[in-house]
Amino acid sequence: MLFCPIGANLKVISTMSVGVDHLALDEIKKRGIRVGYTPDVLTDATAELAVSLLLTTSRRLPEAIEEVKNGGWTAWKPLWMCGYGLTKSTVGIIGLGRIGQAIARRLKPFGVQRFLYSGRQPKPQEAAEFQAEFVPTAQLAAEADFIIVTCSLTPATKGLCNKDFFRLMKKTAVLVNISRGDVVNQDDLYQALASGQIAAAGLDVTTPEPLPTSHPLLTLKNCVILPHIGSATHGTRNTMSLLAANNLLAGLRGEPMPSELKL
Repeated sequence: MLFCPIGANLKVISTMSVGVDHLALDEIKKRGIRVGYTPDVLTDATAELAVSLLLTTSRRLPEAIEEVKNGGWTAWKPLWMCGYGLTKSTVGIIGLGRIGQAIARRLKPFGVQRFLYSGRQPKPQEAAEFQAEFVPTAQLAAEADFIIVTCSLTPATKGLCNKDFFRLMKKTAVLVNISRGDVVNQDDLYQALASGQIAAAGLDVTTPEPLPTSHPLLTLKNCVILPHIGSATHGTRNTMSLLAANNLLAGLRGEPMPSELKL
């Protein structure tokens, strides 16, 4: 993880992201430095990517593509390349914030039977749209067919998805992480995937980033890893750039930022 260096004369920081775990927030707050960031504008793109990653992983698309290329596609076989579908499934969302809600909104038409969510506190108003049930994280791990991690990285969520979490999951369950790499213990995830303790995982975030090409997770067929492209659409990145620039200019002028992090 790269952290922003703080010079003696620094007054304003503008980050082109919704996450701020790369900033030394304690020092920033102590020195009264203003911070602009870019929430909301990347919600839809990130939610779309999460659904894409979930479908890609659960239906084993990279494996299927490789079988076409390497000659593994032969005569029809009833159980060959079977994955897991969303119809009548239970989806668990860790962190029902803006992105978590946008993901649930997109998954609902797939015929998901039940939504669970966990977090710091219940969000009955936000959950009502999906009839989502607030449950402890351990219950979510045990009951969900698909688990999507969308929470912020905090001391409480660091390493949240570890060997104890994976032991609770169904052997047929799929984990997707689009939040921050450190929410998942990658060594424990490797063991869970390699041993068949869980079915598959899809990651758009890792620790570190970029992930070394020699990392054990990259040897697994049941792990799909993307290079942190959740917000990578032309329109979203252009909007983020403009917002980041306007935040910086407003901060330098001593004016209210369009989107300022409250410290």
